Amino acid sequence: MSTFAPAPADSTAATAEPKFVGTPRKVTAHQTQNEALSFEKSAPGKRGYKLAPLDVPAVDPKTLLGEAARTEPALLPELSEIEIIRHFTRMSTWNYAIDLGMYPLGSCTMKYNPRVNEFVSRIEGIAEAHPYQPESLSQGALSILKDLEGCLLEITGMDAITLQPAAGAHGEFTGILLVRAYHQSKGNPRRTVIIPDSAHGTNPATAAVCGYDVVNLKSNADGGVDLEALRALVDEDTAALMLTNPSTIGVFENEIAAVAEILHAKGALLYMDGANMNALVGKTRPGDFGVDVMHLNLHKTFSTPHGGGGPGSGPVACKAILEPFLPTPVVQTDGAGIHHLVYDRPQSVGRVRMFYGNFGMFVRALAYILANGPDGLRQTTEDAVLNANYIRAKLEDLYDLPYKTPSMHEVVFSDRRQTRNGIKTGDIAKRLIDYGFHPYTTSFPLIVPGALMIEPTESESREELDLFVDAMRQIAREAEENPAVILAAPHSTRISRLDETGAARKPILRWKGPPASTPLTPDDSPAREW
Repeated sequence: MSTFAPAPADSTAATAEPKFVGTPRKVTAHQTQNEALSFEKSAPGKRGYKLAPLDVPAVDPKTLLGEAARTEPALLPELSEIEIIRHFTRMSTWNYAIDLGMYPLGSCTMKYNPRVNEFVSRIEGIAEAHPYQPESLSQGALSILKDLEGCLLEITGMDAITLQPAAGAHGEFTGILLVRAYHQSKGNPRRTVIIPDSAHGTNPATAAVCGYDVVNLKSNADGGVDLEALRALVDEDTAALMLTNPSTIGVFENEIAAVAEILHAKGALLYMDGANMNALVGKTRPGDFGVDVMHLNLHKTFSTPHGGGGPGSGPVACKAILEPFLPTPVVQTDGAGIHHLVYDRPQSVGRVRMFYGNFGMFVRALAYILANGPDGLRQTTEDAVLNANYIRAKLEDLYDLPYKTPSMHEVVFSDRRQTRNGIKTGDIAKRLIDYGFHPYTTSFPLIVPGALMIEPTESESREELDLFVDAMRQIAREAEENPAVILAAPHSTRISRLDETGAARKPILRWKGPPASTPLTPDDSPAREW
C-alpha cells in the first residue's frame, strides 16, 4: 500500500510535512497558483465582448429612469475574455466535487447525480417550459408532476403529496403546518411537539417556527425511542412526534409501530423526517408502519443536485386525514385525462413556494426513479447499507463505535480513542483532505461526543471504499505515532488552518476599492477583505 507516511516522531506541528512513499494511490491536484481578485486584474478599456454599433436613437438614461439613473459608471472589473475564462476555471479547480471523488458526509447523502438526469432535464420542451403557460400547453409538465407524485406515494405508502417545498427543512415546515391545521380543524392546535435527541437539528427549529413548544425525548441505550419515556410525555397537548428514521446515528427505529400506537392513542400524529429515506426505499414504507406525514429530500434520496449544485426539493407526503390541508395548488386529473392545477381548497395552509416548486428537480428525480425501476431502487438501498457496514467493519478496531446497534446507510464513530493524543474529529477531517477525500460530517449528531459521521452512499465502488478505509486507518496510526502532522493538516491545499471562529463571528465579505469616480489602473492595490 502506498500512502502518506508518518513524519518523524520529533516533528513539530509547525514543521511536520506529509511524505509520499512509492506511488500514491489517491491524490487530488490543488491549484497552488495564487489567484488575484477580478478587480485586481482589471485594467481600463479591456473587454470580453464586442457589441454592434447602436442602430436606434440614443436615449438619455434620465429620461427613462429619472433620479435613479447612475451619473457615474459602476465600479466593475474590466478584463479580456481569456482572462475571465482562466480566472474562473482556475478557481473551479479549488473545489472538490462528486465528479472527483467520494463525499462521505453523513446525513447529507451526497450521492452521484447520473448524467441521464441532466440530459432529460435539458430536453427543449422541458427546459423551456414556463410556469405562466396555460394548462392547455402544460400537459406534459403537469404529467411529469403527476407521475412523480404517483411514484413517491407508492414508495412511501402514503395517500397524498405536495411537491412544493424547496428543501428538507422547508418540507418539515410544511408538514408541521399540516399537523397544526389538522388539530386546529378539531378545535385545538395543541401545544407541544416531542423531538428525540437523535433527530435532525432542523426539527426543533421547525416546531418552534410553527408555534409549538419543543419537548426533548432522550434516546435509549440503543439509540432508539424509549417507549416508556414517550408514554410519560404524550398527552392531549401533544400535537406530534418528529422522528428522524433512520436516526442521525444511522439506526432504524425498531419500535416504530409501537411509537405510532402510543401517539395515536392520544390523538397525536407521527411526523417522520424522511431525509434518510435512502436507507428504506424498496425495503419498507413509512405509511405501512404508522407515519402520518413525512418529507422527502429529492436532493438526497433521488439523486438530484445537492447544495451548491442546484436547488433542493422537499416533497411532503401524508395520510388522507391531512390531504385537505395540502398547499395550493394541487394537481388533479379529470375524467378525460386532462391535468389541472386546483386552487379552490378552503382548508389549505396556502402556498409555501412560488408556482409549484423546483420543476427541474422533479424532472431529475423522476428520471432517476424510472431509470432504476423497483428492483434498481431496492438495490441502491441495499448497496448504501452494505457500503456503510463495510466501512464500519473495516474501522471499528481503530475508532470508537458508541452504538453497537446495526447500522443502516451511515455509521457514526467517535474520536474518544484519538483524543488521548490531543486529536479531535475536526483534526482527523482536515487530515483526510490530504488523502484526497472530502471530510465526513464532524461533531454531529450531538448525542455522540466528537462524532465522525460517515455515509458512503450506494454510488461508491469497493475500490473507492478501500481507498477511504486506508486513509482513515493511516490517520489513526498517525494519531498514535505523530499527532503533530494531523494537527497541522491539511498540507496539500492552497491554505491550511483557518480561524474558523473568527470567520464565523466576523466575516468580511466585501471588496473595498477606490471611489467609483477614480478609474482603476494596473498599479492600483485596493484593499481586499475576506
